[in-house]
Amino acid sequence: METKRPTVAAAEEILGGYFPVLDHGFVALVDYMGSDADVEAAARVSYGAGTRRVSQTRGLVRYLRRHAHTTPSEMVEFKFHCSMPIFVARQWIRHRTASVNELSARYSLLPLLFYEPDQAQFAYQSSLNNQGRQGDPAPRALYRGAIDRWERLRIEAADAYGWLLSEDVARELARIDLPLSTYTQWYWKIDLHNLLHFLRLRVDAHAQWEIQEYGRVMAGMLERVAPLSYEAWIDYEVMGAHLSAGELAILRHLLRADAEAGSIHADGMATRDDLKAAGLAPREIRELMDKLSPAERPDFSLDLSRMHAAEEMARRMAEATPDPAT
Repeated sequence: METKRPTVAAAEEILGGYFPVLDHGFVALVDYMGSDADVEAAARVSYGAGTRRVSQTRGLVRYLRRHAHTTPSEMVEFKFHCSMPIFVARQWIRHRTASVNELSARYSLLPLLFYEPDQAQFAYQSSLNNQGRQGDPAPRALYRGAIDRWERLRIEAADAYGWLLSEDVARELARIDLPLSTYTQWYWKIDLHNLLHFLRLRVDAHAQWEIQEYGRVMAGMLERVAPLSYEAWIDYEVMGAHLSAGELAILRHLLRADAEAGSIHADGMATRDDLKAAGLAPREIRELMDKLSPAERPDFSLDLSRMHAAEEMARRMAEATPDPAT
């Protein structure tokens, strides 16, 4: 039956398709409501949005994002089905602007799937960031030792879970010693404005690498639903930067703006002492250097060859789920 609901061809192409993330996770766009045209219609409160040129829609969408007029983008919604390790889910759930329904191990059986990082992502603690890891991987011998210990722990935890279920112990008790690496899953519904905020934080290089991987796939899905909003988000938020009063003072020291001529002129240099005099702490100075360093424009485009049918993912989950009768 032909729908009267507005659709986007690029989004329809991936709707219901499952994209793998990490070793056992996935993200699927299971539904969406609206597109860039709906952002424009909400902003103009007009029934004639469909008659406008793409360039006009693009100009308005970019203006709205540039000036943080966010309400029109709340009219577009996304619903995802996601599977991730529990430790990723606990970071993710901090974004309290979505509707979430998570698999409950109190009455459902958990697939016994556990996240195992690649050696490239196994690293020592960062000396600069208490929340992060170093950029270079730790020695392979240390990685193999960690894998051996993780595997022993997971085998024992999975065996205990299966044994308790076979003894008809309540599922809410059988689950309690499964590790944080165990995969959970949920349905996650969010509007475009809050999705852009979530993605800005989670595709950032300072976020934990594992949740960055989910953010990159979801950004690719966003691009297919609302490409103009996606483009503006990349330009103004991902590739853009917020400047403090001290940082602006430094730039004003370096540059002279001629409003009448519409030009900007370079003027001198700023030493480390100048930066300190502007009130910048050592960490703020490093952050300013990062902001001013050349950056490569990210490409979050989806690889459709990696998309799986829902039935395939359901089969994988079923194969990993213990049978209490055995």
